[in-house]
Amino acid sequence: MSGIYGNGVALTERVLDYLWGRQEVTLNNIANVDTPGFKSQYVTFEEVMAQMLSEASARSVAPGKAVAEAIDSSRLGIHTTSSESNRLDGNNVDMDQEQVSLVRNAYEYQYILNSISNDISRLKSVARTF
Repeated sequence: MSGIYGNGVALTERVLDYLWGRQEVTLNNIANVDTPGFKSQYVTFEEVMAQMLSEASARSVAPGKAVAEAIDSSRLGIHTTSSESNRLDGNNVDMDQEQVSLVRNAYEYQYILNSISNDISRLKSVARTF
């Protein structure tokens, strides 16, 4: 299937993995909202992946292979916030922000799933006509 979609399926799979990781980190933050001294974490991957894909596609020799390697070598970045806490126990988890992040991430995950599902459905439809 990668021949038909190029690197689209591999990229979609990697993005879904990263969104799942973001969901886990957000849920961990929510679970530790009452833990004294806990510092919230966040996940980044969009900017690094976009830069890696841009650099890979700019290569003149086998850009498709370079993009595939960039997708495979991309990594999830988990960072700890260093912002000061307004609470006396030192915990800096903001439940409002975490809940917004949770909902946003769920929508992004569902959007990506629907997108790849539609692509595969179109491929099945075309294959049935032959």
